[in-house]
Amino acid sequence: QVQLAESGGGLVQPGGSLRLSCAASGTIFSGKVMAWYRQAPGKEREWVGRITAGGSTDYADSVKGRFSISRDPRKNMMYLQMNDLKADDTAVYYCLGFIGTSEVRGQGTQVTVSS
Repeated sequence: QVQLAESGGGLVQPGGSLRLSCAASGTIFSGKVMAWYRQAPGKEREWVGRITAGGSTDYADSVKGRFSISRDPRKNMMYLQMNDLKADDTAVYYCLGFIGTSEVRGQGTQVTVSS
């Protein structure tokens, strides 16, 4: 059973936009918080941002003002809107949630920013 599934990645030019989607199981979506992470080749996982069940958001400094996270409780979906993309944003993006105290991660979606 797939608990989290990301989609929406692709190739985009610098300055462009993408919206990533994360489909979550009801158990995960009803948790207190969900988050987005990314991992670039040869680099450690980097936290991108999070959204609470109440809709509050926090972002890494590297994406603040360019990325925004939202959620749709009717669809058990979380989104990551990415604007003004830069080459440094190239990475595999993962959504993350919790079942109890256990972290659950999706399979990831590749975002490549290149001209």
